[in-house]
Amino acid sequence: MHPASVDRLDRRAFLGALTLALLASPAAAQPSRVPPRIGWISEEPLPDPFLDGFLEGLRKLGYVEGQNVVVDVRSGTRESLRAAIADLVRSNVVFIVARGPAIQAIRAVTGVQVLFAISGDPVELGIAKSVGRPGGTFTGITFLSLEVAGKRVDLLRQAVPQIRTLAALANVNHPGELSERGATEAAARNLGLAMKHAPFGTLAELDAALGTVRDARADAMVVFPDGPTMLARAKIAQYAVAHRLPTMFGWSEFCDAGGLMSYGANQRETYVRLASHADKLLRGAKPADLPIEQPTRFELVINLATAKLLALTIPQSLVLRADRVIE
Repeated sequence: MHPASVDRLDRRAFLGALTLALLASPAAAQPSRVPPRIGWISEEPLPDPFLDGFLEGLRKLGYVEGQNVVVDVRSGTRESLRAAIADLVRSNVVFIVARGPAIQAIRAVTGVQVLFAISGDPVELGIAKSVGRPGGTFTGITFLSLEVAGKRVDLLRQAVPQIRTLAALANVNHPGELSERGATEAAARNLGLAMKHAPFGTLAELDAALGTVRDARADAMVVFPDGPTMLARAKIAQYAVAHRLPTMFGWSEFCDAGGLMSYGANQRETYVRLASHADKLLRGAKPADLPIEQPTRFELVINLATAKLLALTIPQSLVLRADRVIE
């Protein structure tokens, strides 16, 4: 081969190797896109099963934590949440996922987009103009269902036919409590039951409300599901067992803490579903235009171990209908 041809081949090889080296070097690399940040704030201590459900939902939609999304998690008391919210806003989160009492703490922050799961009425709370078109910076899912509230009374009566007086433990500061109480009273009245309202406004008043239940000599108790009762679920379940009181709750986590029965939406599954709202917000949708959803599937959970402690025999027909039975 002619020496000139060899020189040309060597030059081509050299230039090719140089080009590959430059492309592989940090200086030539394209700057990586900073993944969007989502804030998560809750009073539920870690590990949080609802956070786990939300992260599972994100993974199902193709999001990988640390690669194409970052979830900044904060939990604590209501007082500490205010500082955490301010910190999240400063960190330029696209939106904040809030649940329970944390929603109240975040209302004072203007401009931030919020994705929520709430047990109450978002319209009554003032964070949405309507369920179909929220019209502001809040959207998400509400667990409130007046039909389900009435069904809880019916199921409890089926489990304990001898009930005559029913106590209703309720947080009066919960948006939607009045309508939920009305639906519960109507269901009790239709079954010929007397109902005693046992209200409280803060967890500091919970003992007094439980005292109202005791003084009413109630045969059973229904507990309205919300953030404060959720946080105190073990205490309420222990009280019910100590006083031989059959109890109906709204979510299965109450039964896991020792409650007798629950009927309502599966919260973890709901948070998996909430990730679809998050996906829309990350793609540029606005909370004002995203309808607030309500769960359509409800589960009955029965804790037979608690029934045994209460010396109760739950009808087998009801046990067979349960979605989950705790032995």
